[in-house]
Parts: sequence; C-alpha cells; structure tokens
Amino acid sequence: MNKPRTLIFAGAHPDDETFGVGGTLAQYAAAGVKVYYVCATRGEAGTADSEHMRRYATFGDMRWAELKCAAETLGLSGIIHLGYRDSGMPGSADNKHPEALMAAPVEQVAGRIVKAIRELKPEVVITFDPIGGYRHPDHIAMHNATVKAFFAAGDPEQYPETGPAFQPQKLYFALFPRRLLRVLVRLLPLIGQNPHRFGRNKDIDLASLAAVDFPIHAAVRLTKRAVATSDQAAACHASQLGGRSGPRLFSFIGKLIGQRDLYMRAHPPAHDRQRETDLFEGVT
Repeated sequence: MNKPRTLIFAGAHPDDETFGVGGTLAQYAAAGVKVYYVCATRGEAGTADSEHMRRYATFGDMRWAELKCAAETLGLSGIIHLGYRDSGMPGSADNKHPEALMAAPVEQVAGRIVKAIRELKPEVVITFDPIGGYRHPDHIAMHNATVKAFFAAGDPEQYPETGPAFQPQKLYFALFPRRLLRVLVRLLPLIGQNPHRFGRNKDIDLASLAAVDFPIHAAVRLTKRAVATSDQAAACHASQLGGRSGPRLFSFIGKLIGQRDLYMRAHPPAHDRQRETDLFEGVT
C-alpha cells in the first residue's frame, strides 16, 4: 500500500492554522493527506473578553483548547507544540519575556522544527511569507526558522540528535492577495478608516503590507466543503474573532477573495509565470 502523503503547516499561534490556510488544510485532510500543525506558542499574549476565560485557569489554556477544537474540525492528524511563548505585537511588554519566540535563537527554533520534520516526514511544508503576513514578530520568527529547518532536515550533519535526515520536497509561503490590499488601502479612507492603523487594536499598517509584492506560484481552489469546514474551525477561536486584528483581517480578506488560497513556492525555485493548483504537484 502507498504511504499517505503528509503536509506540515509551521505557524506561531493557535488560530494561525485556521485564519489564512484553514481551507487548504481542511481540503487536503479530507482528501486523505496527513496534515499536522507545528505551533510555536500557546497564544498567551492575545486579548479576549473575560467571558471566554470562565472555564480556564490561564489565557494559554483557553487558546490551546480553542486550537484543539479547530484542529479536530479541520481534520488535522496532530498538533506539535514547540514550547515557546507568544511575543505579542511589536513594542509590547511580551516582547521581553525570556521565553518569547522572537527572543529565541533561530538555530534553536529551527532544531525543534527539524525534529518534527524528521518524525513526520512531510513532502510539503507551508509557513508564513518573509514579512509574516502582517509583520507579527512571531510569524517572522517562524518564517526564518522554518526556512532554515526545511533545508537542514535533509542534512545528516545538522541536528543529528533529532533523528535520521529527511528532506521534504516542497516549501510554500502563504500569501495575502496584494491586489485586494491595494484596493482596501484606497477604499478605507472613504469610510473614515486609516489604512495605516487598521483593526481593533490599530496595530496593522495595511498600506505598508500592500507595498510589498510576492509572486503567486500556487492558487488552491477550495471546495465549498473546505470553505465551510474552515468557517466552522474559525468559530472554535471565539475569543479571537473580536480580538486580535490579524485573525479578523485574514477572515475578512478570505471572504472577499472567495474560494482560493494563494502561495509563493520557495522550493523548488519557481519561475514568475508558474501557477500550480495542487501543492503536491510533482511530488514523488
């Protein structure tokens, strides 16, 4: 019998697996792919209304429970926690916590991701783009560490303590649709919104995000079932739907662009006109 295909999404917080790539993960899981979420933190620095904390001792416990609900809904095969702490947005006190992800050496974070890659043996790995989607420091940290880990995992001389070498075949970065962002930047002032200070916490500069352009090499067309499953998983993250700007931004953009997720292919190198519809295209 053929071994099931495997995909890893390497993210930073509970909810990153749903807002942005949830449709993709749900669609591949429904097709029989073993899909795992490598999650760096428990989302300890988020914000939420007190009503969501009634059943939990800590904020991280609540966020992790929401993640388990979403993972089950999406059909994920498992969650791997890397053991770091949420760093919060740039300039927050959480940046200085000794266990904050953004403060950890990239070599250390990469080593933990290498361990997950060598144990799970994915053909495909997904993570954030180079600016972390909306410049969250933890997203950027995970981008840098995952890129390093992707190539290190196949080198037996690197991180030998994490198991036998295994080289994944493809690496993708999840993307915001830049054309849509540029339209939003023009429209928001017309309704009294500042595109440089977007969201409930006014901590996202949409104008600066729209100015950064990444090539689109893959557009995964989502089924109605995958979109519905992603929406159900989003409901699991009830504490965040009215909280951090990032998840709500992903959700808002997702509704505007319709049933597709966009990706840049980092490896193998792709030419600018390349457009895949399946992240496992060419996988052997």
